[in-house]
Amino acid sequence: MEKETKCIQAGYIPKNGESRMIPIIQSTTFKYDTSEDMGKLFDLEASGYFYTRLQNPTNDMVAAKIAALEGGSAAMLTSSGQAATFYSVFNLAGAGDHVIASSTIYGGSFNLFNVTMRRMGIDFTFVDPDCSDEELEKAFKPNTKAVFGETIANPALIVFDIERFAKAAHAHGVPLIIDNTFATPINCRPFEWGADIVTHSTTKYMDGHDAAVGGCIVDSGNFDWMAHKDKFPGLCTPDDSYHGITYAEKFGKEGAYITKATAQLMRDLGSIQAPMNAYILNLGLESLSVRMERHCSNAQKVAEFLNDHPKVGWVNYPGLEGNQYYERAQKYMPDGTCGVISFGVKGGRIKAEEFMKHLNVAMIATHVADAHTCVLHPASSTHRQMTDAELEAGGVKPDLIRLSVGIENVNDIIADINSALENI
Repeated sequence: MEKETKCIQAGYIPKNGESRMIPIIQSTTFKYDTSEDMGKLFDLEASGYFYTRLQNPTNDMVAAKIAALEGGSAAMLTSSGQAATFYSVFNLAGAGDHVIASSTIYGGSFNLFNVTMRRMGIDFTFVDPDCSDEELEKAFKPNTKAVFGETIANPALIVFDIERFAKAAHAHGVPLIIDNTFATPINCRPFEWGADIVTHSTTKYMDGHDAAVGGCIVDSGNFDWMAHKDKFPGLCTPDDSYHGITYAEKFGKEGAYITKATAQLMRDLGSIQAPMNAYILNLGLESLSVRMERHCSNAQKVAEFLNDHPKVGWVNYPGLEGNQYYERAQKYMPDGTCGVISFGVKGGRIKAEEFMKHLNVAMIATHVADAHTCVLHPASSTHRQMTDAELEAGGVKPDLIRLSVGIENVNDIIADINSALENI
């Protein structure tokens, strides 16, 4: 099936007389006839459900749809995108290990890595996504367990060179993890360029309506854990906390990573997505392909308008010819990138804040990537925990305005922006 059809059909096929829509299984627990039946679940000898803190049928149907869209072998939903980011790395790295990450990742992810996970004993090296091959090579250490980047950086809009980083990661026997939130699998499928694991904040375009917080992790099923078993003992040696199972042996390349994340991390940390949220997410997924087309076409027109306006100092949008990442975007996302634009008005931070006060259609909100046009000044909000030096390293200028172009009529969006610019 093509991606547009998968948005509707993948993940759930109703049988005769069953619900046409994915059902909401709003239950914490599940009944079995015998203890032996339930025992098979705890031993991972049979598939099924016993407690929604680990797994839920509604969640698994929606996760299967996202896995199909990404071209992966298995997926799991989490309670938020932040939880998905944490699980994706923590499933591979523990105290004493090292991870390489792009320096331009979302500020919340940067803080998670640089502060919270460092306190857990995991070391991180942040590299410029446009660093030289020599600089990238120097970042690897004997205890490196993964490389992490974003398809399109939030809010810097740097397009990540997935293929180059995948080759470097694989040369050192570690997987590449890609946050594909902004591009979505409609515009980019990182597995086709060598990525091994993909994460999403499903709160954004996948949900698309500012309705339900959630996250997802998808495994490509391509990384050979047993070929690098010395690096990944959690996957390649018996798990004493789960009946001595060796995940990579029992579930192979296609299932080991997600099974471990479910049976071990979700069991202990419990950041499960609520079944109702998963149902809402599925409603968003059904229209994802048509919405992304509209987001991208609207954003392209708005970016071109801003680029020609005399009160705008600079515009960053990968779809603009002449943009630093235009050619790379054409390689990885030829059908469009996303609906997010960053720009600065002449006059710096003060004028940026004044501009935002005069908007009527665009809403000031911490959110991004949903049907509504919204706007944010990251330096004073989402990235306020970062120093000026960290902001610069992350590609976030003090005057940067992040504009998330929605699916309203583009003429109304442009008129609103024009009016606000004329009032500063």
